[in-house]
Amino acid sequence: MAIETLHAIDTHVLAHDEHEHHELGFVQKYIFSEDHKTIAKQYLISGIIWAFFGGAMSIIFRLQLGFPNMDLTWLKPVLGQWIVEGKLEKEFYLALVTMHGTIMVFFVLTAGLSGTFSNFLIPLQIGARDMASGFINMLSYWFFFAASVIMFASLFIETGPASGGWVIYPPLSALPQAMPGSGLGMTLWLSSMALFIVSQLMGGINYICTIINLRTRGMSFTKLPLTIWAFFFTAILGLLSFPVLLSAALLLIFDRSFGTSFYLSEIYIGGEALPNIGGSAILYQHLFWFLGHPEVYIVLLPALGITSEVIATNARKPIFGYRAMIGSLMGITLLAFIVWAHHMFVTGMNPFLGSVFMFLTLIIAVPSAVKAFNFITTLWRGNIIFTPAMLFSIGLVSLFISGGLTGIILGNSALDINLHDTYFVVAHFHLVMGAASFFGLMAGVYHWFPKCLVE
Repeated sequence: MAIETLHAIDTHVLAHDEHEHHELGFVQKYIFSEDHKTIAKQYLISGIIWAFFGGAMSIIFRLQLGFPNMDLTWLKPVLGQWIVEGKLEKEFYLALVTMHGTIMVFFVLTAGLSGTFSNFLIPLQIGARDMASGFINMLSYWFFFAASVIMFASLFIETGPASGGWVIYPPLSALPQAMPGSGLGMTLWLSSMALFIVSQLMGGINYICTIINLRTRGMSFTKLPLTIWAFFFTAILGLLSFPVLLSAALLLIFDRSFGTSFYLSEIYIGGEALPNIGGSAILYQHLFWFLGHPEVYIVLLPALGITSEVIATNARKPIFGYRAMIGSLMGITLLAFIVWAHHMFVTGMNPFLGSVFMFLTLIIAVPSAVKAFNFITTLWRGNIIFTPAMLFSIGLVSLFISGGLTGIILGNSALDINLHDTYFVVAHFHLVMGAASFFGLMAGVYHWFPKCLVE
């Protein structure tokens, strides 16, 4: 028996040595890699590049907005025909707002947070050798890359990129003849988003399968780090809500290209009636916001999970209320699916139905408050180390509280109807999704950066 055991050990060592000496080529190791760490770095680098483009667009249109009399001729070498008499051409202004929102929400925060940290941390923190399917993991990144290329290409076409706002409401997005940005640019936007959604679905399936099936021996669900719980619920949110946005985009493509009337009815252009009848633009809003509201938490939950670990580590004490934090993540995930119509209080919704959505929206403040109070209690009497990651995490908690308070105001239909389409909504949105989530991204990069350097 001892000889057989030694022989088995020798065979394993030899096989291991052969594996160690098998050098991968550059393309296989760094480009078409199936290694979860390399794919995480690909997502992060892509997200950083997109963040520069999205941020630059924001600066340009906010210069025009904040200083309407400023001469922007100096931007003409970059923007060309889109600068007219020293000002941003009005339709290109809409295109910049559209592309900025799309890039930051989907290509930076969704891919940069979930794509980076779910890939990087799930195998490491549950004791798995890699993701459930390395090939599908690789495909998920390359579908994202293809979506990025198409979206980037839309910036260079003659009629300009999509100009219907980042929510792409019809009929503006459903009629190619409505404005220049409703033409080829809109088609490219829809194609890019379809590929992006496929990417997210493949990634989400991988994350869920890995967490459920590949946990190391003895690691029960109640022993999982809060980061893994956050990534798990994020993947569930994406898997259940992204297909609805894909269906919305496909129906929009049918209306644009095949003469259907899912979203169009009784439209007049230049005094001439279009043949479309029977559709409803409100249908698109329901489909979009069924993803649009869970998307807030697809972006925010990974940031909150990262913050849980960073605060506990740098306060040098366990997170306060571990099970309550899991319960709050679960509550947020469930409620995220049934509050989408609070974005639609001004669409002529039945007031009783509006009050139901208002009630559910205000309830979501409870699990959010649990998280905020538990963060603060973890900090209380902690032996705090103010690392850069810790400072970003504390900043996230502050922004999360500010954004949450403004969310309670906007969740009240009587107030929201008056505040709709004002900069109060923009501020709330950027506090929660923009600044808070970005702080979580930065906290994660600073906290785990040394680990990134280890092959």
